[in-house]
Amino acid sequence: MEEYGIDLKTLDLIKQQAIDLAFKVGPKLILGVIIYLIGRYMIGFVQKVMGKAFEKSDVDASLATFLKSFAKAILWVLLLISIATTMGVEMTSFVAILGAAGLAIGLALQGSLANFAGGVLILMFKPFKVGDTVEAQGTTGEIEGIDILYTKIRNFDNKLVTVPNGVLANNLIVNYSQKPTRRVDMKVGVAYGTDIKKTREIILGVLAKDERIHQEPAATVFFGNFGDNSLDLTIRCWADTGNLWPVYWENMEAIKEAFEENEIGIPFPQRDVHHYYPQGKE
Repeated sequence: MEEYGIDLKTLDLIKQQAIDLAFKVGPKLILGVIIYLIGRYMIGFVQKVMGKAFEKSDVDASLATFLKSFAKAILWVLLLISIATTMGVEMTSFVAILGAAGLAIGLALQGSLANFAGGVLILMFKPFKVGDTVEAQGTTGEIEGIDILYTKIRNFDNKLVTVPNGVLANNLIVNYSQKPTRRVDMKVGVAYGTDIKKTREIILGVLAKDERIHQEPAATVFFGNFGDNSLDLTIRCWADTGNLWPVYWENMEAIKEAFEENEIGIPFPQRDVHHYYPQGKE
């Protein structure tokens, strides 16, 4: 070994220092791994306990999701602090490092902090909750979850859209589920020359057979526009929010069948063609 510039005494010294370091750091490292494994299990256990407790106490699903996410983040921070302390990192030094890192992370994650604040505002003012159908940021669907930073919206073709809470808290949101009743708007066109009064009676007769349609406010049918090929009628009635689309689809079909039974003409596109012949020619 001397030909490489290392004598046996130096090699033995390095070997002894490595052994001493292993005995000094090894137990702490093993203990840190054990604490990590136990802590990870306990965090999952706490999440399950919180979920069951929220279900039994009928806590709002939106608040429950948010609190579980927030508690998970706090518990992971405490776990990391415990592991660092076990590894021999002094708390004063760790707090100083954590403070400096927190400042840097805060500056780098301003958007995430805005999303966290947005989540708090959403839970405070409740423009929507889990299970509501909303329209926001070009997406229409059902609220599936509200986490500490993001809200998950499942649209009607089963795509999951994740929207930052900060954006939702500061932009227009249309909530289709918050009110117990909704107005059902339908439009139909009939051929020119059709008796509007008779058509109105036929439509109102169809709507009167549907028990899901509210009597108050009463259903209305009014003539709205002279179309290119039709007389356009607008139909308005009220129903429970959950029945809106079934009422719309089923009554549109029933109105079409009633028109056929009463020989009410449904228009098709028409064009008047005028052909001018040169003088002296057929």
